[in-house]
Amino acid sequence: MEKTLVLLKPDAVQRGIMGEILTRFEKAGLKVVGMKMVAPDEAHYHHHYETISKLASRRGEEVFKRNADFMMSGPVVAIAIEGVDAVSVVRKMVGETEPKSAAPGTIRGDYAHMTYGHANEKNSGLPNLIHASGDVKEAKEEIIHWFSDQELFDYKTAHQYLTN
Repeated sequence: MEKTLVLLKPDAVQRGIMGEILTRFEKAGLKVVGMKMVAPDEAHYHHHYETISKLASRRGEEVFKRNADFMMSGPVVAIAIEGVDAVSVVRKMVGETEPKSAAPGTIRGDYAHMTYGHANEKNSGLPNLIHASGDVKEAKEEIIHWFSDQELFDYKTAHQYLTN
């Protein structure tokens, strides 16, 4: 089984659609193995977005700063999700990073519409509801960064009890 990290960003929390988003993962058969609401500081986001995913290195320090400011504008919900090919399945369900480009049926395609241009015009991070790990290596590093071992759980779902 593979694990991946999902962050429900401040815009998802503020809009009150956390449950709808979480339900989509559960309905797909993915299992939540860790979840918490947190309000990390800039150092935490720097490790997440630069040390792990190299955002500032790839897109520039200004992009990182706008993104970090957006992420610190409210609490986020960190979720560790487990399932077969969880990283790629979750990425597919989330949709393209820019909501305007996300296909209908994806989380971003159904619940968001913002563009890079609008975010740049407002000198803001992109409100796109959700972060999902980009690949298996990134997922492992992100989960270690966001969760302690004691915050991750191994349990059987009702469906697993029925099939074993």
